[in-house]
Amino acid sequence: MQKTMKAAFLPGNSTVEMREVPVPVPGHGEVLLEVKASTICGSDIRAIYHEHLGKGPEGYQGVIAGHEPAGLIVETGPGCRRFKAGDRVIVYHISGCGVCNDCRRGYMISCTSTEYRRAYGWQRDGGMAPYMLAEEKDLILLPDSLTYLDGAQVACGFGTVYEALEKVGINGNHAVLITGLGPVGLAAGALCRKLGAEKIIGIDISPERRDIAMRLGLCDTVLTAGPDNVSLIRELTGGFGVERAVDCSANAEARAVAIRATRKWGRMVMVGEGGTVTFNPSPDIIHEQKTIYGSWVTSTWLMEELVERLVRWNLHPEEIVTHRFTLDQADQAYRLMASGRCGKVAVCPTPE
Repeated sequence: MQKTMKAAFLPGNSTVEMREVPVPVPGHGEVLLEVKASTICGSDIRAIYHEHLGKGPEGYQGVIAGHEPAGLIVETGPGCRRFKAGDRVIVYHISGCGVCNDCRRGYMISCTSTEYRRAYGWQRDGGMAPYMLAEEKDLILLPDSLTYLDGAQVACGFGTVYEALEKVGINGNHAVLITGLGPVGLAAGALCRKLGAEKIIGIDISPERRDIAMRLGLCDTVLTAGPDNVSLIRELTGGFGVERAVDCSANAEARAVAIRATRKWGRMVMVGEGGTVTFNPSPDIIHEQKTIYGSWVTSTWLMEELVERLVRWNLHPEEIVTHRFTLDQADQAYRLMASGRCGKVAVCPTPE
């Protein structure tokens, strides 16, 4: 195996810096992955690519970028118990201490250890390189019927949305509103479709993303973001509003629309990171008996459940990938993702 490799770093000035680094060697409980796919998350753009804004769990420590990897195990370190060389895996993108209450529940995203919680691509090296180290406990088996690009999206976007939808519950009785049709919103549409939603309405400012949602059949109706959204949604739902709303926008106006377009006794979940929202608790929430949920990433056990369901549903997250780049084109990939004029953007460091 080669001794060094090129890897992508994000200096925080809207560029990608390629550096030559050693190929890592797995330690106890670690595996060495050949990275086959590493997709770009909106949080990378928001908190790292343009400027290093993140603090705490979002603090970028100058590591190899990429927190949505999937790949092939090529070497295992001592102490590995489940996975072996030749296994195809997804990396749950936060490595927690493993013993706090949240980690024991499978929610390493909420690990309370300031010493041991490290997110891939944020505080420890991620997937924008031909090889990466991952702890065995952070891995999810990727079935042969799913592609590496499918798996990379489960690592964050699809896993995050699945968690949120499980919290509010989606079934055939529900009209669902999705505000923000970036990759997370598109994932929400795909999963709501498989969960049996009766009607899916999407909102976005981007014509490219509205087009993707309709072309892939992820929404039944898409609206251009604007001041008449609430009234239009009520018209589409017999005057009542939607039973479920999912905000993937992180936009104040869109979040307010999601709250106000949700019908009495309905449920709304916030997934999009950052931003603010202003609403009036009495008419918007209390008097109409609505419930607002917050949802942050997912657990390892729900991620495993999602993988099983993707196979059963014959649902391939890869379908929302609109652009693929090689590792030496990573700068183009991040620039396109930052423009918002795309679906999901993927970097494939090594051939499948």
